Amino acid sequence: LDPEAKTIPAHQPLLLSTANDDTKATGLYRLASLTSTAPPTKIIMRDALMGRVLKAKNASTVVFTLARFDQFPNLWTSDTNFAASAQVSDANPQQANYRWGKSELIDYVNRDGKPLRAILIKPDDFDPHKKYPMMVYIYERLTDTLHHYVAPAPGTSINLTRYVSHGYLVLEPDIAYDTGYPGDSALKCVLPAIERVQAMGFVDPARIGIQGHSWGGYQVAYMITRTNKFRAVEAGAVVADMISAYGGIRWGTGISRAAQYEHTQSRIGGPPWQDSLQYIENSPLFWVAKVQTPYLTIHNDGDDAVPWYQGIEFFTALRREHKPAWMFVFNGEKHGLRQRDNQKYWSVHLDEYFDYWLKDAPEPQWMKTGIPYLDRGQRDVDSLYSKQHP
Repeated sequence: LDPEAKTIPAHQPLLLSTANDDTKATGLYRLASLTSTAPPTKIIMRDALMGRVLKAKNASTVVFTLARFDQFPNLWTSDTNFAASAQVSDANPQQANYRWGKSELIDYVNRDGKPLRAILIKPDDFDPHKKYPMMVYIYERLTDTLHHYVAPAPGTSINLTRYVSHGYLVLEPDIAYDTGYPGDSALKCVLPAIERVQAMGFVDPARIGIQGHSWGGYQVAYMITRTNKFRAVEAGAVVADMISAYGGIRWGTGISRAAQYEHTQSRIGGPPWQDSLQYIENSPLFWVAKVQTPYLTIHNDGDDAVPWYQGIEFFTALRREHKPAWMFVFNGEKHGLRQRDNQKYWSVHLDEYFDYWLKDAPEPQWMKTGIPYLDRGQRDVDSLYSKQHP
């Protein structure tokens, strides 16, 4: 607790930041010392996300934050024994004026019989007798974010709070992978998670969408070549052709992409000349003729992680096959949007897209006719953003 300390004392008590893998509760345990053989003892555990503990320099008082999906990370104080904690800030009182949501864990089993978990977020006024549209958001393992507070701000991916506030359910399933079959691994986990929620009786099966970016976007693109489950999808910064992507360089780091495809996130297990069929099978481009789902993507020309031409390649293939597809490019932006005006512009269009397909909102003009090159970026979205994100 001493920020000026240069070393960790070997013979003094230590606080250990703690997370429960089963419940996602967080808190603190105390270790008697680094030389002690006694197990750590529990001090405090909360069904919330506990932030870093800071101690007053000349008093036995500490300050920390506690957050949940529906609870802003306000400041709390306590003594160093954590016998009694008290909230001392109310930094976001305006939240009480709006419909929010609550997150919970659900269990499910993937196609291989492996037990997995997912986050399900429901609106504040959730009614189990109603049928709701549902958005699915994926990456890899997301259940550790159960208690993360998500401010309703613009960005590159869907804003979870905005969607539940507007009457959606949001599902975030964990995904387990088999080497050589990353796309199929996602399919075998995501679809059973959706079926698990559908069995609860409050999901409209005709109004399910999915969104992902980067690795999540790749998995979305792969899945729509294998299933028509989704009413509409958005997949950002997609790798569509693993063969051409394998030989590239990540411009931001200067690192060859080969290791990613052989050993890390893409998980093929070997190079294209050794595992040719796996590279083809896992590349959405080669199966584009099977796609029947409306597709939206964002892929920026300054992307320094996933080659821009990967997104173009898949988009032009979809259009060649007369599939409903739209692509947004923000000149100069990299892998994710950083300029707030661009974030707002994209968020309005992303939300219009899903609201049209999943909530019967009016079809926006840009989906009907596209945007002429000379008119790109000229739409004034400030008033629309205020309406969608009060």
